Amino acid sequence: MENQETIESTQSTPSVPPKSWMVESILVTLFCCLPFGIAGIVNASKVESKFYAGDIAGAKRASDEAGKWTKVSFFIGIGVMVLYAIMMALGLAASAM
Repeated sequence: MENQETIESTQSTPSVPPKSWMVESILVTLFCCLPFGIAGIVNASKVESKFYAGDIAGAKRASDEAGKWTKVSFFIGIGVMVLYAIMMALGLAASAM
């Protein structure tokens, strides 16, 4: 019975930390949207430290938050770039008339 409990507890604890989103967070901070990218970096930096401290749920939560802020930053950056391109095109069209 004791051996079975050890096997079950070993199987329920993952040996690999959740995705940290660090590289993605740094890239979107540099190229897309600085404030939300920084929030992604802060949460990404917590993933591995929480995991190796034994806080598996906290590591998963930090990974989810890092992913959320990285995606928000990416889409805001893309939206700003599209709006900028539209405004430039409208400005060029207006100046050509």
